[in-house]
Amino acid sequence: MKKTTYFNSEDVKGWPRPEELRPFFFAPPGREWFNSTGNDGALLTGEGLYGTDNEDHLAGKRVDLDLYLYGMPGLGVLLIYHKHGGGYQEEYTSVGDMSRLKEWVENLHQTKLPIGLFIPFPRAYDAVKEFIETDGELPKCIEWVANKDLPYGTFPDPAVELEERFGKD
Repeated sequence: MKKTTYFNSEDVKGWPRPEELRPFFFAPPGREWFNSTGNDGALLTGEGLYGTDNEDHLAGKRVDLDLYLYGMPGLGVLLIYHKHGGGYQEEYTSVGDMSRLKEWVENLHQTKLPIGLFIPFPRAYDAVKEFIETDGELPKCIEWVANKDLPYGTFPDPAVELEERFGKD
């Protein structure tokens, strides 16, 4: 499996050792993560799980995965796990305070993210650590919700928002 990491605005081959990521999750309150780089998202990817490295991804035979992380100092991390190809189409998001699903915070790219899906930094670290240690399996140490089970509008559609704000052309 080919692994890549985009973290702290750096794109590198492979996945880091969990202890390399620890400081981003255990900084003093309000100073967690790495917002100073102009990006508040991170990504760990795997291409060719389960021996499908040489399969054609365009034909949907190669199994790939992505673990997206969106960190907000003082709030926590929202994680999205996506495994696709080779018969897989799984997408799960971390579960935080579900009573806050209809409250949003904008990331540095003005994308609205539901506050109810953010989890505390230490728990997010445990999930990322488990993801790395299990070679990309869905971490069991936190609660997840299948994206298909989230209420409509949990992740607002930017096109609809623009249309509502400025009218339809």
